[in-house]
Amino acid sequence: MRSTVVIKGSRSGLSVYLDPEPPFSQLLRDIAVKFRESAKFWGSVQMALTLEGRELTAAEEFAVVNTITENSQIEILCLLDTDAQRIERCEKALNEKLMELNSRTGQFFRGDLLPGESFESEASIVIIGNVLRGSRVTARGNIIVLGELNGSAHAGAAGGEDNVIVALDMAPFQIKIAGYAGSFGKKGRRLGRGPLAACVEDGQIVVKPLKKGFLDFIKFS
Repeated sequence: MRSTVVIKGSRSGLSVYLDPEPPFSQLLRDIAVKFRESAKFWGSVQMALTLEGRELTAAEEFAVVNTITENSQIEILCLLDTDAQRIERCEKALNEKLMELNSRTGQFFRGDLLPGESFESEASIVIIGNVLRGSRVTARGNIIVLGELNGSAHAGAAGGEDNVIVALDMAPFQIKIAGYAGSFGKKGRRLGRGPLAACVEDGQIVVKPLKKGFLDFIKFS
């Protein structure tokens, strides 16, 4: 009998190959069985997840992650995107959105934030540069980093839980949205490949690959 779900572990996380042919409802059942049977092998771990072999919508990706966590002790930290062309399209769409923001608000910072430096904005802020380890950026609205986010970022400082933090490369020391915080230690662990967005869902900060449609829901203020 052909396996519709194949699990591979590596230093970078967990890769799951999904057969493109069966109905998605059947695939979810197969994922549940596979992870239930291998739960003792994996144990209680935190891992990044890569999904391969099948095109999935955002809702389907969410369903897969939920099925894995409900049938094992694995906590999925983030989804890694392997589609280089989609990442490139997303970066282009992000730049177009930011140029639109620039024409309306002018809330831009050009250059790198160096260790020991901090920057605060009374609205949303776009940083064209890097937020280096030891630096901090705070905004009442969203924070968009067109570069690496290695330091600390606090969006929604006025209490806006619908604000987001976006970066082209995300390996932060700490990110905070409104009153919710996530710390990631001193080693600068990358949270995924390509542009990522951090937002609040179900009372905690989650980090996910940035998709073009997500940009339409960002409210700049």
